[in-house]
Amino acid sequence: MNCFRVTSLISLSIFLVSWGETVISNVKPCSSKYLTEQLVSSCGKALEQNLVSSNLFGTRNVGAVEKPLKAEEKNKSTDISKQKEQCLVPCDVQAKILRGEKQYMCRNLQNSLVEYARSTKKLVRNMMDDQQSSLDYLSNQVNELMNRVLLLNAEVLRKHLDPLPYKAVQSHGLDCTDIKDTIGSVSKTPTGLYIIHPEGSNYPFEVLCDMDFQGGGWTVVQKRTDGIITFQRTWSEYLDGFGDLSGEFWLGLRKIFHIVNQKATSFSLYVDLESENDKHAYAAYDGFWIEDEACSFKIHLGHYSGNAGDAFRGYRKEDNQNSMPFSTFDVDNDGCRPVCTIKQQPVKSCSNFSESTGWWFNQCGLANLNGVHRYTGRFLATGIHWDTWTVNNKPVKIKSVSMKIRRTFNPYFN
Repeated sequence: MNCFRVTSLISLSIFLVSWGETVISNVKPCSSKYLTEQLVSSCGKALEQNLVSSNLFGTRNVGAVEKPLKAEEKNKSTDISKQKEQCLVPCDVQAKILRGEKQYMCRNLQNSLVEYARSTKKLVRNMMDDQQSSLDYLSNQVNELMNRVLLLNAEVLRKHLDPLPYKAVQSHGLDCTDIKDTIGSVSKTPTGLYIIHPEGSNYPFEVLCDMDFQGGGWTVVQKRTDGIITFQRTWSEYLDGFGDLSGEFWLGLRKIFHIVNQKATSFSLYVDLESENDKHAYAAYDGFWIEDEACSFKIHLGHYSGNAGDAFRGYRKEDNQNSMPFSTFDVDNDGCRPVCTIKQQPVKSCSNFSESTGWWFNQCGLANLNGVHRYTGRFLATGIHWDTWTVNNKPVKIKSVSMKIRRTFNPYFN
């Protein structure tokens, strides 16, 4: 309907412009030659009628007088010449007056028609601009709808191809290791979402269990892949967790605490790193656990193994993040008292320096797996980084990372 109205208005506007131009082209020129010819012609006709009347009158007189005198004929000729002269004088004056009046009227008419044509063109141009704006708006709406359709199609395709079940499997396991040891003894346990209820937790919750890597039983506590989920979060968000368990997420400090602090258990931590050129490296720690909320979830790590280097402990005492509390931009627990020096610059808050991301900072340190997903180029510390993983003495740019934990001792099966 809108397109029909637009087309009709444009057609009407083009017709009005064409009509105005036609009217202007058909106006006769206001030349003095044209007006003079018209007036002289009128005057000549009047003189001719005068002469005819005189001749008729003279003819009637000839019938009455038998022999006119030559003197009388001369007098008649003289009278006719005088009449002609008397006629020509007012005709010239009249021609000048009429010529001026007609030129004035003609100019006014031409100016009016030109002004009308210009205003009509301006009106048409404004109408076309308005309609173009409407068409641009509609075009943007159509493009936005098309993008949404494409995103929905991609989401449907991803759900169809993704091997992870989107509905969590009901279970009464304490963690992913417990589920694998329980269900795996009967049948193969697939990687996917499961519901667990660790000891000490007041509620069950969903987790992503990796049942394929190194024998399975891994509970994934953090995953970064494409940067869709921002990790620039508050303290409360890091407590409860955020993101999508089927994509990028942070499980939550409270949930991690309940998993690793069950009775008579111990856990290992595995950090899987992937570079921007698809190279892989890892760092593994046994004896992993964290303290409770009152102690700001201080991290504790055992023996290191791997090929990515021990970035948690770093090279210097000042870099050691082991036994450090968790920090965010709104709850600052890092070791910068009053400031830290990073790249010869004073830093008051490591979380703020790392673009409002949360981590176990100690004077910022060499590791932050919750940093901004892409390497920004300003400071390496502001992105995802594990600075002990180097190539040619330069830290590797990290594309994706995951942190997963698994029991090293299960009292129910030992």
